[in-house]
Amino acid sequence: MSLTRRSLTLALAAAPFATAAVAQSAGLSAADQALVQRATAYLQGLTEARGRFTQTDARGLTTEGEVYLQRPGKARFAYAPPSGLLVVSDGAAVSVQDTRLKTFDKYPLFATPLSLFLAKNIRFDRGVQVTAVSRLADGFTITARDGKKQTAGQIALTFTDDPLGLAGWTVTDAQGRATRVRLLGLERASGLDPSLFVLKDPRPKNVGRGKV
Repeated sequence: MSLTRRSLTLALAAAPFATAAVAQSAGLSAADQALVQRATAYLQGLTEARGRFTQTDARGLTTEGEVYLQRPGKARFAYAPPSGLLVVSDGAAVSVQDTRLKTFDKYPLFATPLSLFLAKNIRFDRGVQVTAVSRLADGFTITARDGKKQTAGQIALTFTDDPLGLAGWTVTDAQGRATRVRLLGLERASGLDPSLFVLKDPRPKNVGRGKV
C-alpha cells in the first residue's frame, strides 16, 4: 500500500476510534469526563450528515473531498480529483477504491474502528482509553489510544464548542507521523441517496481481491 493510501486508511478508518472512548477514562477530571460525554451524545445523535474535508498527511500533502454519514453503518469519503480515492462503508464492509492505481480493497466493517462510530448504539467498552481532554479557544480536543496497547499511536478528535460540532481529527502513528483531517461545513442531513453508500468492485472477476 502506498503512503497516500496508508494515510487514508489511518486517517479515515481510525478516526472514530476516539469517539467511543468513555469507559476507560481513568485520571480525567469530572469536567473532562463531562466533555467526553457531551461529545459522545452529539455523535450518537448525528444520524445523517454531509460536508467537505481536507486531509494533510505527514509529508504535508493535502487532499480534499466530500463526506457523507448515515448511521447505522454507512459512510462515504469521496476524494476530489486527481486523487482517485473513494472509501465507502455499506453497513457490512468498508471498501477502498483507487482509480489511479486500479486497486480495490475490502474490509469487514466490524474489523475496523469505523464500526465504533457507525454502530446503531455507540459502545463504551471497546478497550479505548481517553488520555487527555484539552480546551481550545473555540472548542476542545479529546485524545485517545488503544487501551489494550495492541495498536500504537493516538487519535485527537476536535470539536467546536458553540455550537457543538465535530471539526476534525489528527491521527499520530507509532513513529510520530501525523495525518490531519479537517471537516468543513459538516451539517445534519436527511434523505441521503442510498447509492452513495454502494461501491462495487469494478475489476474483472478474474482479478484477485486483495486486502491491504
